[in-house]
Amino acid sequence: MKKLISTLLLLVIITISATAKKVKFAVDMTGQLVNTTGIHCSGDFQTIAGFPGGDWASNTTTLTQEGSTEIYSIVVDIPAFAKYEYKFLNGDQFYEAEFVPIESRVGYNFNDNRWIYVDSLANDTTFVGAILFAGNAPAGNFLVRFLVDTQTLPSFDPAGMHVAGNFQNWDPTTTYLYSFATNVHEIISYVPTGTYEFKFYNGNTIGTAESVPAICAVNTNRELTVDKDTVLTAFCFASCTACLVGIEENEILAGVELFPNPAEDFTMITFSDNNLSYTISVFDITGRKVSTYFTENKNSVRIETEILNKGIYFVNAVASNNKSYSGKLIIN
Repeated sequence: MKKLISTLLLLVIITISATAKKVKFAVDMTGQLVNTTGIHCSGDFQTIAGFPGGDWASNTTTLTQEGSTEIYSIVVDIPAFAKYEYKFLNGDQFYEAEFVPIESRVGYNFNDNRWIYVDSLANDTTFVGAILFAGNAPAGNFLVRFLVDTQTLPSFDPAGMHVAGNFQNWDPTTTYLYSFATNVHEIISYVPTGTYEFKFYNGNTIGTAESVPAICAVNTNRELTVDKDTVLTAFCFASCTACLVGIEENEILAGVELFPNPAEDFTMITFSDNNLSYTISVFDITGRKVSTYFTENKNSVRIETEILNKGIYFVNAVASNNKSYSGKLIIN
């Protein structure tokens, strides 16, 4: 019996070791008065990483100051191909945990923890950077939360959803998107101010890239300008807007016109059929809905553009007969 237990224990250790991955948790305490009891990290990784007291213990996972900097960190060994949740604590009591900004939270079912997905067995250490305590990103960077909705895909690649762009050297194998909710896949990245192009991939090879529609494409890619923390709308895969539940791809609303386009103060959207009701939504280039209009038994709606910044927008109209229209709007 003792031999059997020892064998089983050895198998468990071998299994864990085979999927082990070094992950560095780090926090930047700049601007904070550091508690004399130290900086800690608490999360659902602590048991499997070998810390006493179980998961979410507030005083067992102590971070070490990096030289004379304001950065505190720890490297742990935990299984790869898993999502972990955590928080930093300025002290060793859970009431001393940071207040995690909304953009960085898990966000589902009122969950206010940070999260990370560990998806590599490479010998290097997974490290997203030293995040500012109670902040969204490492100093000098902004958070970008990429999301994609896959509900219109006829099949899902077993390699999973990925995103690639010039923010990570266009590598479709490295940035895996995790799914908390049905069909929606996401990842948090940190980038400096700039303009970036990217695509979503149903898999992890170049050939699995989405085909971005021309009306929202820049060099056949999606484009994003980052100058603040940004959570993207859950784009529908290979679409310019969010998925329209229950609307078939071939049900196109005909006889729609946007004029003037380009526009300055306003544009009019005109429909050939005034016996229907319409819901009109305007999205910016990041997929964020900026305005909504409703009309019933009218064939035109005035869209106010003077309140919007100059740039490219997308107008989506859904009629009461479930047909839809999408078009590009340029505001000068």
